Amino acid sequence: MSDSPRPASTTRRRFLLTLGAAGASVAVGDWLWHFVRHGKTARSPVGLQAARRTGSALGTDVSIVALHKTRGDAERAIDAAFAELETVESVMSLYRAESQLCRLNREGALRGPHPYLVQVLRKAQAVSAASDGAFDVTVQPLWTLYANAVRETGRLPDADEIDRVRRQVDWHKLEVSDDQVRLRGDGTAVTLNGIAQGFAADRVLAALTAGGVRHALVDTGEIGALGRRGDGNCWTAGIQHPRRRDAMLVRVPLEDRCMATSGDYETTFTADYANNHIFDPQTGHSPTVFASVTVLAKTGLEADALSTAAFVAGLERGLKLMEAYPGADGFFVLKNGETRATSGFRGEA
Repeated sequence: MSDSPRPASTTRRRFLLTLGAAGASVAVGDWLWHFVRHGKTARSPVGLQAARRTGSALGTDVSIVALHKTRGDAERAIDAAFAELETVESVMSLYRAESQLCRLNREGALRGPHPYLVQVLRKAQAVSAASDGAFDVTVQPLWTLYANAVRETGRLPDADEIDRVRRQVDWHKLEVSDDQVRLRGDGTAVTLNGIAQGFAADRVLAALTAGGVRHALVDTGEIGALGRRGDGNCWTAGIQHPRRRDAMLVRVPLEDRCMATSGDYETTFTADYANNHIFDPQTGHSPTVFASVTVLAKTGLEADALSTAAFVAGLERGLKLMEAYPGADGFFVLKNGETRATSGFRGEA
């Protein structure tokens, strides 16, 4: 049986960015490399130099381009940005056994949580409340159930198994204070895959800004931008077609906003995309309305969480959710290929 979980690419999110007015597009990492090598970045028209670095964090590839008056200052700002990524990963990674998140899931309680963990979990709870539970960081037991079933037996879990595990999922079972984070209920566990990469983008942008960078593009699995490109034009991201790899649907100006996409193609349990890594906490199954949801917001934290929340909530509730957040806009791709967008969304084909 060929229904083993399949990541769509080496990164959890895959975006495209456009190169100039011609509209040619390539994947983010390749685009950043093109930017440094061919984009007049040794000395830009506004007198800035560019530094670029790639790495990995939180299970995805990371790329940063920073413009500064001197390349050395840009490099030092990027050093600080990667140090922030290391901190975020040490707190929130599901891949490191001794991260604070893994310790919380293993022990059920965590004393002295890092302020970053408290900040992210409190935002998660706020989005859970605003979305009537569509966003829920305690869906980790469902992921574990599906992944183990497919890997060990070559099949999806049955209805009884899903119903049993679904009872472990409830964001109200997560208690957060400055001094302690606690999970109530046997088997409850947290994943921050729907919010941590957006927060990582925020921390990278903050580190770059503290280092004097006013123009930058970062990809931590979510996209964040400061200022403008070296040629003076706005940073522009393309939203991936959910059924055609390396094709984009629309180009979107970032204008000091972050962008996040949740898609049914990112990690799949079945070839028809019907069963994927996004779960509706109420049903224990993947939502059936969208192929992808893209959100632009003032912060990566908000964009990341809202894209997942809207994907689960469905079209009507998802649109209302976007309107409730100042500065947030959404672009929705339905399973049948039709698209919808919030009134403030600006993009072009």
